[in-house]
Amino acid sequence: MSQSHQQTSLPGCPSCEEPLESGDRFCGACGYDLSAVPAPPGDRPTVAVSVPAQGVGTPVAAGQVEWPRASETDSSDLPAPTHRPADVPGVDSGGKPLPLAEGPAVRFDGPDAPGASASEGPDGSSGDFELAAPDPRTVEHATAGGSVAGAKVCVACRSGHVDADGYCENCGHAQPRERDHMEKELDSVAAVSDRGLRHHRNEDAFAVSSTALPDGSPAVVAIVCDGVSSASRPDEASAAAASAANESLLESLPRGTHPQQAMHEAIVAASEAVNSLAQGPGQALEHDQHRHQNAPACTLVGAVMAGGLLIVGWVGDSRVYWVPEDRSHPPARLTEDDSWAAQMVAAGLMNEAEAYADERAHAITGWLGADAYELEPHTASFKPDRPGLVVVCTDGLWNYAESAEEMAAAVPSDAYERPLHGAQVLVGHALDGGGHDNVTVALLPFAVAAPGAGSA
Repeated sequence: MSQSHQQTSLPGCPSCEEPLESGDRFCGACGYDLSAVPAPPGDRPTVAVSVPAQGVGTPVAAGQVEWPRASETDSSDLPAPTHRPADVPGVDSGGKPLPLAEGPAVRFDGPDAPGASASEGPDGSSGDFELAAPDPRTVEHATAGGSVAGAKVCVACRSGHVDADGYCENCGHAQPRERDHMEKELDSVAAVSDRGLRHHRNEDAFAVSSTALPDGSPAVVAIVCDGVSSASRPDEASAAAASAANESLLESLPRGTHPQQAMHEAIVAASEAVNSLAQGPGQALEHDQHRHQNAPACTLVGAVMAGGLLIVGWVGDSRVYWVPEDRSHPPARLTEDDSWAAQMVAAGLMNEAEAYADERAHAITGWLGADAYELEPHTASFKPDRPGLVVVCTDGLWNYAESAEEMAAAVPSDAYERPLHGAQVLVGHALDGGGHDNVTVALLPFAVAAPGAGSA
């Protein structure tokens, strides 16, 4: 029987390795039942098979295995089915039918591929072809349900789409807000805004633009707004105010309105835009459940360069500074804050150092919003007699460079020629100082063709 055939092939006891003799049914040393040993598998020696190179007809060497021909019939004695490429339809990622290749199914792409030529394309035509696989980091992944045109892809998982609330539909990761850091540069003005290091969102906004006066001379505009954090939806208020003021100036300046009057009208337009937010339905409540009781509000400061004049306008505590290109001339602050501290100084009750050291210093007395006491736009006109840099900023910057001299020291020496770089440096100055607030600054290089009367 087969068992006895198994036993004769055993070299020793599986339990104690005692040598065995032919016909033993039990181990003489330990009594192991040799009939329980399973039959060893048939001897199937391992043979190394070397595959000839693609397209090279090398004969099979001695000692190698020749694979038998496949059966021409299946288990039912019927002819075995044969599939040709045309029998299996398919399309590529663009929806086109797959090409029927005459050669092998495997392609070796790249300059080191067997038989590859630097000047031969996949179809044998001449020319330069790049066959390397695309870098997956540069390819936008699609969701399981297919890609959606114009949809944003999650920065975390790189596969899910971002919903209207700013969260990934796949992994739930909150996406960075577009307003967390914004930059814009035109030929003669640049602005940068950053969320800062302490706030959960950026409540500042800006608008920079340029247009032409009726005589064809240029007019450059910069508007900076700071949302009032104690009000509801301050980010919406600042965005609405900046946009409305900018649009108003771009409409009135080409019409021939005096720049100072145009600035006044722009502040009124911005106020109306913020007031309208209080009339519409509110969006998501703030973290503080009582904030929805306050109307959206913000401050505004702007500058217009037109016809050799520098016009500034403001409501609130955002500021405009003048920094001459020649640093041997003194800088100046061109605005006065609508704040508790400014009122104390104006009334002679405190000096500036004492007032701004008080915890009430940044309590504003003027703002844009439905609950403002009374709108009092401030405007001023200057005619600088020398080239310089106009710095338009929120208190997120001037908190770290309050005086005109401190601001001038923070402005890099090449900011007149490189306003965007200068704005980036100033935002970095505020972040290095602690970044306790949102930071926004616009820089306008002011050119003077020839010396004239007046000064900043």
